[in-house]
Amino acid sequence: MEIPENTQPEEELPSPARRRRDSRKVIAPLTPDEKTDYIQAVLRKAAPNFDFFLFSLLTGIVIGLGFLFDSPYIFVFGALLAPLMSPLVGVSLGIILGSTKYFGRSLGALIVGGILVLLAGALAGFIARLTSAAELVQVSFFAQISWTAFIVIGFGAALTSATLVREKHNPALPSVAIAYGLYVPLAASGFGLGSGIAHLWPDGLVVFVIHLAWAALVGAVTLGIMGFRPLTLFGYTIGGVVLLVAAILLIGFFGISAVIGGNIAVPTQTPTLAPSSTPTRPPTQTPIPPTRTKTTTPTPSRTPSPTPSITPTPTLVQAKVSVDSQFGGGILRDEPDGVVIAYLRIGALVELLGETQEDTGGRTWLYVYDLESGLNGWILESILITATPVLETPTTAPSATATEAP
Repeated sequence: MEIPENTQPEEELPSPARRRRDSRKVIAPLTPDEKTDYIQAVLRKAAPNFDFFLFSLLTGIVIGLGFLFDSPYIFVFGALLAPLMSPLVGVSLGIILGSTKYFGRSLGALIVGGILVLLAGALAGFIARLTSAAELVQVSFFAQISWTAFIVIGFGAALTSATLVREKHNPALPSVAIAYGLYVPLAASGFGLGSGIAHLWPDGLVVFVIHLAWAALVGAVTLGIMGFRPLTLFGYTIGGVVLLVAAILLIGFFGISAVIGGNIAVPTQTPTLAPSSTPTRPPTQTPIPPTRTKTTTPTPSRTPSPTPSITPTPTLVQAKVSVDSQFGGGILRDEPDGVVIAYLRIGALVELLGETQEDTGGRTWLYVYDLESGLNGWILESILITATPVLETPTTAPSATATEAP
């Protein structure tokens, strides 16, 4: 008995290059129904839960304590306590898939978690206002744009998005970088709101929004490389809007808030002495005797002429706050080593009012006027550099002008 030969054609195997491309993608080898099921599973993993909001509040409290104790180690500890930033991946998925439902749900969860962090930072700032805190200079550092923060947040967003969509990888560790880049500036903004420091409140919030938009775009690009594609043209539209908003905020931050967030000092006006007119000696007429008759020549008498007086113009001595960049500014207190009344950024100008005191620790304090906040207070001499040279008051010695009596 003859066995019939198998006449069905053998299935053509993909090329090695095709297999390598498919292995790098997550959903490319799947059928349309399998892709839909897989995307739904990823969206469920990215959905926020109660733990996300609870640990967001806890993170804000710990970061606020870090500002009160002026310790960067507490900031890192707070970021480690932060929840998995899965809603950020949900925002990226909403961008890449063009789904307003998942985009809005994930963004709303991030906003609610951010509000909890903001309130915790405001509570810490209110406590700092009531108590005599230490040198709280770390907080102003996080209300400024840093390119190193962009790099760290970008890597964190890319790794979190890549590991969340894979079942055998844990995205908790790269998520710490996102939490640090988002929650610490937001807590600094709340700290400024509670303590009354004006420039911290808007600048910290703008930094948070810029970091959020940057992380969402990096996550969307990462998911696109892994095989996720916009299902409709609206997906590209959402990504374009997010990119445009981030660019506008970034340009506005560097343009309008350059003096607030950067190390740019306002030009100092140096007062100059007004020119004074120099009195000239009036001409005298010498009498010519008409004859050679012997006459008695009168002895000239020296009559002192009025001496021009120069009124000295007071010179305002200004100084500039100069602190190591890792601290971010100085502290203005109501008395030497007293209650904090304002935080000064690096490069801020103050006017020296001439009073000095020395505390028990041997530190010299200067009584100054802050040009930005309009407040008077005491600041350490060691963090100031003189911005206006002290001009000596010109003096003139009295002079006598000899006039001959006829």
